[in-house]
Amino acid sequence: MKAINRTSGKELALHLAIAETLRARLQGLLGRETLPPGAGLWIRPCNSIHTFGMRFPIDALFLDQERRVVGLAQALKPNRVSRIYARARSVLELPAGTLKAAGALPGDQIDILDVEPSPEET
Repeated sequence: MKAINRTSGKELALHLAIAETLRARLQGLLGRETLPPGAGLWIRPCNSIHTFGMRFPIDALFLDQERRVVGLAQALKPNRVSRIYARARSVLELPAGTLKAAGALPGDQIDILDVEPSPEET
């Protein structure tokens, strides 16, 4: 999967994993050494995150039911908690610096797209 900011036309994540089971949402990015550029995690349902036990800062985009940005956190450091966004239904966790580079803003429309592997990958 990949995430695109439809409003700006900028790519947010080319390799987007999804966490929608309780176990996957609790695990999140814990245990990883880093989150490489172009990678991301889409957690749903979710309206707040924490970075306890993480080793690196992350950016986070909080999305409503229509995948419009209702909140964002830039370079959220390890061992922190984001605020709660009551309207958020999911969150995109991205490498720190992604939101600044993409110019993401509240109200932006985010598209989450299935990406089929190219013939070379099969």
